[in-house]
Amino acid sequence: MKGSLWLAWRQQRVSAGIGAAALVVAAAIAAYYRSGMLDALHSGLFDHCATGPLYCSRSDTGLPLLLDVEPLKYLGALNIALPVLIGVFWGAPLLGRDRELGTHRMVLAQGVSRGRWFASRFTLAAATTTVLSSLLVGVFTWWWRPAADRSYGLFWYDDTALSGSGPRVVAAALFGLAAGTLLGLLARRVLAAMGLTLLVTGVMTLLLEWTHRTRLLVPPHTYVSTGSIPKPLMGEKWSTGTYGLITASGRHDDVLNCPFPSGAQLKECMAAHGYVARFYKANPAGDYWTFQWTDTAVLGGLAALLTVVTVLLLRRRV
Repeated sequence: MKGSLWLAWRQQRVSAGIGAAALVVAAAIAAYYRSGMLDALHSGLFDHCATGPLYCSRSDTGLPLLLDVEPLKYLGALNIALPVLIGVFWGAPLLGRDRELGTHRMVLAQGVSRGRWFASRFTLAAATTTVLSSLLVGVFTWWWRPAADRSYGLFWYDDTALSGSGPRVVAAALFGLAAGTLLGLLARRVLAAMGLTLLVTGVMTLLLEWTHRTRLLVPPHTYVSTGSIPKPLMGEKWSTGTYGLITASGRHDDVLNCPFPSGAQLKECMAAHGYVARFYKANPAGDYWTFQWTDTAVLGGLAALLTVVTVLLLRRRV
């Protein structure tokens, strides 16, 4: 490791060390709590629990049976916050620190081109970010698997599972790095760049959570049952909370027009209003990957775009 790459490592080793330490701590906590989770599952206490969203109860007390998944949710929350943390504390100072202190001029005066100065820093940061975020995703997935999509565990559509696992976490981390790097180049002070990065990455994180809740990017499926026969089981689907009735002409009405779960009353009400079927809207478990790859495409595309803009601005800002 020589020249600008060696200098880049010297400047980023503290950040890389903190990230590695956080990974080790997360892995140790995951190993401890996952062992307890497996012991509880192997005890036989959960053997009578069926899959699906309905809670499983203890036979003696009737209280819900739940695994301790709160620490797992904390890891998912950490993964969700990665673009903010990496953008603020790694991306913003990446170029901004040298520009604020003026040390980049000394480096460029040694015959190092602007492109090489940027590439050595950003490539090292991006590679380290990719490795660390991928390993954190791996730890979360390994810990989550025994409790995935069970009433006593954590369903795929929980915020901390949907947004805190999979390839979208890696893409989000790279987006945070790219956003912080660009703002560090544009701002005159590192603290200002950190504040702007916090705002941009925070808003983007919340915006994606909103698109999940509204199903803006991944529309739900409509499940229909003819007449008053029972609707298809919800199972592992993520319900939108939209239920209704369908007329012979195909019009969808609110379920409260016939607020009966089943039986003769429901059948009579549907016949009186001309309803021929019932429906509900939900995303099936397979949409987990649709959400993942949609977010990955959005965040990865933004990361690439911001990186290109940074490269183009280097000629004027350095």
